[in-house]
Amino acid sequence: MTFNKIRKQAIAEWTTLQQSQQPRILLGTATCGRAAGAMSTLETMNRELARHNINAIVTQVGCIGLCYIEPLVDIVKPNRPRICYSSVTSKIIPQLIEDYLVKDNPRPDLALGTIGDETIEGIPRLFDLPMLKPQVRIVLRNCGYINPEDIKQYIANDGYTGFIKAIKIGPERVLGEIKKSELRGRGGAGFPTGQKWEFCRRSPGKEKYIICNADEGDPGAFMNRALLEGDPHSVLEGMLIGAYTIGATHGYIYCRAEYPLAIERLSIALNRMREYGLLGDNILGTNFSFDMEIKEGAGAFICGEETALIASIEGKRGMPRPRPPFPAVSGLWGKPTNINNAETWANVALILQKGSEWYDGFGSQTSKGTKTFALVGKIERTGLIEVPLGIHLRDIIYEIGGGVADGKQYKAVQTGGPSGGCLPASLLDSPVDYDSLAKAGSMMGSGGMVVADEDTCMVDFARFFLSFSQAESCGKCVPCRIGTHQMFTILERITRGEGKLRDLEQLEQLSQLVKTTSLCGLGQTAPNPVLTTLRYFRDEYEAHINKKKCPSLVCTRLINYYILPDKCAGCMLCLRDCPAKAIVGGRRLVHIISQEKCTKCGACLDVCPERFGAVVKVSGEKVIVPGKPVPVATSKALKNKGQ
Repeated sequence: MTFNKIRKQAIAEWTTLQQSQQPRILLGTATCGRAAGAMSTLETMNRELARHNINAIVTQVGCIGLCYIEPLVDIVKPNRPRICYSSVTSKIIPQLIEDYLVKDNPRPDLALGTIGDETIEGIPRLFDLPMLKPQVRIVLRNCGYINPEDIKQYIANDGYTGFIKAIKIGPERVLGEIKKSELRGRGGAGFPTGQKWEFCRRSPGKEKYIICNADEGDPGAFMNRALLEGDPHSVLEGMLIGAYTIGATHGYIYCRAEYPLAIERLSIALNRMREYGLLGDNILGTNFSFDMEIKEGAGAFICGEETALIASIEGKRGMPRPRPPFPAVSGLWGKPTNINNAETWANVALILQKGSEWYDGFGSQTSKGTKTFALVGKIERTGLIEVPLGIHLRDIIYEIGGGVADGKQYKAVQTGGPSGGCLPASLLDSPVDYDSLAKAGSMMGSGGMVVADEDTCMVDFARFFLSFSQAESCGKCVPCRIGTHQMFTILERITRGEGKLRDLEQLEQLSQLVKTTSLCGLGQTAPNPVLTTLRYFRDEYEAHINKKKCPSLVCTRLINYYILPDKCAGCMLCLRDCPAKAIVGGRRLVHIISQEKCTKCGACLDVCPERFGAVVKVSGEKVIVPGKPVPVATSKALKNKGQ
């Protein structure tokens, strides 16, 4: 069967599905949904549908990005708009099915919004909601809409038409379109994709390789994972176009083993491609032959670096090597190799479908298109977002993310993963693009975005991310192996209240040394959290050093817990919950915390009733407490007398 016939059949089946007179239910079962209980919801749903004898079409889809209110369930009744329901646990499903599918009550109180132009009973349109309205979904266009395990649903939504166009216009014109689109690598460095492809295409040799880097080791990042779980064919089609353009014969998807669902759906997608003649010899009757396979990574952060990734595929220890030669000249097994991030590949098919001029309509002057971000940390609405490059940080944090959680004040956002910089409130109106972030001392990275609030100690924040980079260093080059260790040691000393002012100068010198002399991108960017916190939050470093005080009350060696005699009711809750047995006292006696035994765990503060507020956490101040417990009544009497 020709691809045109396959496509016509897929479109017919998709149209029939959309016009079905059976109720349709779409359940988000990506990793975020499953973590929130989606599979339990699915089990209960199937049971309730059978109990009511409802013949519904249930489809598992990917993540639409609203991770903070998973599980998400969409219900489409015949001739009704598609209604999205949030936080649908197994307890809610029986009620929802009976009310809407049986009694025709759409339950506006449970609904999040409708998908499409229609509304019902005052339920707002989903994409008019604050988190979704500013977004532009190019890469995530199919996530949450199609069954990622059904290649026909992808084909019915213009899937593989970008590849068909590539075959028609030839590799040189494809390369020209990618170059004109000004697509830059979404893995972090932002190198022009078309230029990278051209290097590999011009390299001599009949045997060439392409690789999808889906290692994604940044803490708190899940952009690639969600994309591969929700729409694997968008990535694979981009790779197919890239292989045709470059002249590659084989490809690898390098995906970390901690992404089992992504690997499962990739495996299904590759098998379906072979069935439909999209992989193997003489693809779609042409003289182009190409195949792909999955390489599971063991979870080493350093393997996100392209030369370390190549070494890992070859069965060697994942360690970077000096460049040149670059992989485009000598990569996998010494052959010309092109490596792009999963998100970069996912942009390619749409650029071919709609043209470089269409793509040029999104983004800023120097950063075209959109970017996906994992918005996490101290933010009201956490999740996966896709926005035009050039959008301001303020719009992401407050309009899309809903502001800082629990009404706290914004302090900083770290962009670019553990090697990114920390940007303060004064930079909230900065555009989010490659050049602006680099100018501010940060980076785009693969798309992690971690928000910090007023309770975050920026010295401890920098220490945490540097500890990650230091632990993940392969140790091959001295600047990274020794330099990051020395920087971490200094930060540890400062958080213990043992720092000296000269440590700040030494930190800056070490940071610049590590940045300029490290072998690979890990070492070259590892100092970013330190340099940006020194640049924007130097007063916090100085407070730790000069006042032996942690303003955010985070660094345990600089804080103490005390019980205020005039507020303690002698309820004994803190005494019972103290794991170190550091609290003494009795019922109706003012309790006392032994500073020698206290481990600074904060359990006493957590359990002290809010109406008393007797336990306080302080830093940098001396608080004198009684030497032995006294009756609560005596303590209050002394307070009334002004003693």
